[in-house]
Amino acid sequence: MKGGGGGGGGKRRWRVLVIGVLVLIILSTLVPLAFLLGLHNGFHSPGFVTVQPSSPFDSFSRVNATKHSQRDLSVRVDEVLHRFNPVLPKKSDITLDSRDMNRTSTTDSKKRGLPVSPAVVAIPTPAKKTKTKASHKGVQGKTVNASHKGVQGGIVNADETQRTCQLKYGSYCLWREENKEPLRDAKVKHMKDLLFVARAYYPSIAKMPSQSKLTRDMKQNIQEFERILSEGSADADLPPQVDKKFQKMEAVISKAKSFPVDCNNVDKKLRQILDLTDDEASFHMKQSVFLYQLAVQTMPKSLHCLSMRLTVEYFKSSPVEVEDSERFSDPSLLHFVIISDNILASSVVINSTALHARESKNFVFHVLTDEQNYFAMKQWFIRNPCKQAAIQVLNIEKLELDSSDMKKLYLPAEFRVSFTSGDNNLAAQGNRTYYLSIFSQSHYLLPKIFHKLKKIVVMDHDVVVQRDLSPLWELDMEGKVNGAVKSCSVRLGQLKSLKRGGFDTNACLWMSGLNVIDLARWRELGVSETYLKFYKQMSGGGESREAIALQATLLTFQDKVYALDDKWAVSGLGYDYYINTQTIKNAATLHYNGNMKPWLELGIPQYKSYWRKNLNREDRFLSDCNVNP
Repeated sequence: MKGGGGGGGGKRRWRVLVIGVLVLIILSTLVPLAFLLGLHNGFHSPGFVTVQPSSPFDSFSRVNATKHSQRDLSVRVDEVLHRFNPVLPKKSDITLDSRDMNRTSTTDSKKRGLPVSPAVVAIPTPAKKTKTKASHKGVQGKTVNASHKGVQGGIVNADETQRTCQLKYGSYCLWREENKEPLRDAKVKHMKDLLFVARAYYPSIAKMPSQSKLTRDMKQNIQEFERILSEGSADADLPPQVDKKFQKMEAVISKAKSFPVDCNNVDKKLRQILDLTDDEASFHMKQSVFLYQLAVQTMPKSLHCLSMRLTVEYFKSSPVEVEDSERFSDPSLLHFVIISDNILASSVVINSTALHARESKNFVFHVLTDEQNYFAMKQWFIRNPCKQAAIQVLNIEKLELDSSDMKKLYLPAEFRVSFTSGDNNLAAQGNRTYYLSIFSQSHYLLPKIFHKLKKIVVMDHDVVVQRDLSPLWELDMEGKVNGAVKSCSVRLGQLKSLKRGGFDTNACLWMSGLNVIDLARWRELGVSETYLKFYKQMSGGGESREAIALQATLLTFQDKVYALDDKWAVSGLGYDYYINTQTIKNAATLHYNGNMKPWLELGIPQYKSYWRKNLNREDRFLSDCNVNP
């Protein structure tokens, strides 16, 4: 009995196990069938997303849920996407140093398996120049290769307004940052954007007979926006009820987007708007360039006022002119020549030179100007003498010279040279710009004007002196005619305008601004006659007068230039933002060659102080004419 009972119990246990296994097998087959048939939609689950790529470039997520509303599906899709997509960093998290971020961006992406944001690469500066403090703040970064799916990474640009400032000719971005004002046309720009979108959708909606009311509403809103924009260009010009009009237009556009429209019509209309916008941007760009050149080349109103007031004062006061002809023609003294039509600029050159002179009584200044500014220039230096130095103002149009065709004041010519950098790094490539200052035709009259002198120093009127220039008369120029600082950043072979003549393509260019002229050697070699011969030979070829003068000057002084030490003059303060401060302090003279002169509002702010401190601001005419460089 015990044995039989034990055998029956064992069979029942085996039956239970077999039934359990069969139930598990049946469940394992029914559960997949249930999901395939969509039975899982009856349960409250977060949902499953099946990704089905439609092309090699993109893929769309389709939600396999037929019994839920559209709102529930969008919620579940957002939850699933939130699981798989990385959360963007907050603005406060982007506070690391650029080097630390570049170093850690790829390593963190490898650990977390997250894609790295694209790099923001700043335009590099020339290697030989050191950055000074500027008002702009750019975001710089280096491109780093990330191992995750071959994505390149770098610095995340946290603020779009802090984009890298592109330091090019004119440097408008720096001016914009320094003169930044709150936007006064933000609503106007938003209205234009809405108007563009409405115009793009209107042709497609107008073709729908069933949407006649929407068509009328869109047309009415478009006409209303066009009328408002034609009457005002700033937010202050907009009517008080403009916010309601914004709401109406946005509602109309939102309704228009809900209908299936012909994408070709929308694309065609948007392309037309894009073409119109490109034409408008091109027009404004050309206009800004023209206005910039006009501001550079036109005498400011304050300086014109100063010249007129001084001229009137000269004839009203009838000053007693003390002619010191003996000092003006004494070859044993140190003579400086300045060719200028700018009273303030000439005053700064003479003041800075006399201020740093060991013995100013040995300094004699000759200012060569035109008839229009002659009396104003004389009156200014009568009112503002410079220590014990002698100052002579000459009217070039009244001088007795043989070359009557050259009896016109020509300021030193400046040539803008731009060429592509030869850096192998693609990111570092860009246009480099230099301004070359060369003698004008008035310089070739100096040996005749100062026929009793043997040696002079010629300075441009955009120069500021910081050291005593007396040692220039002690230089042994080794038989050369012109002592000048050479600029090897530009070679003769890089000037495309030099089409004729046997130039040494590897020779460095010399700069005017501070030039020691051996007049005795000049007359002996007939430099002026050589220049006129080259100028006449090159004329008549269709080239501009400036291009011919440049070639003739370089040919005339070839092998006749004595290279001064670089510390005698530093140039570029009228266009280059990256001159080292220590280099400026160590230089004997500062040359503001370029368009951004220190007496203009366009002048570079960090360099203006060197020029401004040598200006005599106590003269009442400066305040009367509102002269505030």
